[in-house]
Amino acid sequence: MKKMSLKKTLIEECLKRQTENAKAIENAIKELQKSANDYGQPKDRYDSYRVQLLRKRDMLAKQLENSLNQISVLHKIDPLINHDEVNFGAIVITNEQKIFVSISLGKVIHNNEEYFAVSTLVPFFQAMKGKRKGEMFKFREREIEILDIF
Repeated sequence: MKKMSLKKTLIEECLKRQTENAKAIENAIKELQKSANDYGQPKDRYDSYRVQLLRKRDMLAKQLENSLNQISVLHKIDPLINHDEVNFGAIVITNEQKIFVSISLGKVIHNNEEYFAVSTLVPFFQAMKGKRKGEMFKFREREIEILDIF
């Protein structure tokens, strides 16, 4: 049960970080829109300052969409599923590091232990996909052993 609790905690931490990121992007979008509105009507057809603000807003809107998609991906992970092979939603303990197969978020710290949240799209996951406890896989000329999966 401790393993499932750990997985639930990691999901919650990833959700928290991703939600904070989405809120920051939303605030930046609002600020850019406000600046564009405060700037007034376009001075001429090629008002570069206003166009620049709106382009930044549109770029941030794409980032927000991506962030919201990542949140929905995290909601698909069932913390009660105990994986016996490396797959989406698994926590993988290797002889080198601890990996949470979810979204690309990087280092997540829980109880002073580092876990790396990685996506199923990264090469590291592809190298270990489908492997089971006790098996080895090769990544960047290193042999890595899987010590536990859950």
